[in-house]
Amino acid sequence: MEKFVARKPEKEVISMRISTDVLKTVDDKAAAIGISRNELINQMIQYALDNMDETKK
Repeated sequence: MEKFVARKPEKEVISMRISTDVLKTVDDKAAAIGISRNELINQMIQYALDNMDETKK
């Protein structure tokens, strides 16, 4: 069995603008799940990237 090696993923601080309504929804969802806003946004972005249609228009 492989040994567990703890790693801290590399992250970069960014700034973004988001509508107050969307931010409220994100905050409400994050609180309901029990995770931070940052973690929820990261998971949503990753999901969108993993499931994005690569077809060019």
